[in-house]
Amino acid sequence: MNIAPETLKHFVAAIFEGANVPANEAERVARSLVDSNLRGHDSHGVVRVRDYVKQLRMGDLKAGVDLEVLNETDAALAADAKLGFGMVQCDRLIERLIPKARKQGIACGTMLNAGHVGRLGEWAEVIAAEGLAGLITVNDNGVLQCVAPPGGTAPRISTNPLAIGVPTANGPAVLDISTSSVANGKVKVALVAGQQCPPGWLQDADGNPTTDPAVRFSDPRGTLLPMGGEQGYKGFGLGLFLDLLVGGLTGGFCPPAPENAPGTNNVLLLIWDAKRFSGHAHFQTEVDKLLEHVRETPRKPGVEEIRLPGDRSETVRVDRSENGIPLDDGTWDRLVRTAEELDVAVPSGERGV
Repeated sequence: MNIAPETLKHFVAAIFEGANVPANEAERVARSLVDSNLRGHDSHGVVRVRDYVKQLRMGDLKAGVDLEVLNETDAALAADAKLGFGMVQCDRLIERLIPKARKQGIACGTMLNAGHVGRLGEWAEVIAAEGLAGLITVNDNGVLQCVAPPGGTAPRISTNPLAIGVPTANGPAVLDISTSSVANGKVKVALVAGQQCPPGWLQDADGNPTTDPAVRFSDPRGTLLPMGGEQGYKGFGLGLFLDLLVGGLTGGFCPPAPENAPGTNNVLLLIWDAKRFSGHAHFQTEVDKLLEHVRETPRKPGVEEIRLPGDRSETVRVDRSENGIPLDDGTWDRLVRTAEELDVAVPSGERGV
């Protein structure tokens, strides 16, 4: 089943408005979720709508709250999202940091108590589109532990993703990775769709390899493997130290979180303006030179092209913009059930483009 991106965005926004979310926030969150689906990152797409609505009902996520500034200098900003939508509050954080970066050359922001901020690459793209370079990472406030260290059977950290964006002559170039073998949301997508996970993603509670996504959501819980698989010391080390930085600098928590701590995102964001360093011309020249140098790498037999980070996402975006966003029956049914519970009309005859 494919659905037109605009149809899906309006439907999702209507669901959030039905849950008493202000129209501007409902539209912003819907746009972010659908854009994730549009780029092939279904784990950060509309599969999360039902969870967001549940969090709103429980008070774990709040609409219409301001971003509270806790501390501020010429080049730094520490803020509290106050359980607001991560997409809405991340917009506000970036809006406050960009002028600082342009003036000082560098700006650093932190934000605690944010709802799920979505696909990190989105924020790296926003920054790079302004001609700036950016780095963003998050943790889950020490609450969600789903990645075991190499040799371990119990989880100790979360997926702790990282995104870096730089401007190029052809638009933003973005690296968006999880420090685990895969984003936790991709396991949920597989579970909802009734599919198995690829080998190398998961282990069960005894440390045995498995492809069953249900092990992540049943007791005793299985775990994600770190980036690099069972011997993923580098992936786990990177995730560990990002957790230390995010939890320590934001005022949030690293694992294990105190009892009753909210399962929020804490955000660490850095922005650089090359104008205050080597200058935009030098930065742009070196960026474009290296990217082209990599693309021109001699290829092995059968390899059609050398791909850079973001190439697959852009290919998927073009295809889904033209042919619609594919949704499995499980994800669609979750959207329909949520809409019906909120007395929101389901698009009639719009299951296809």
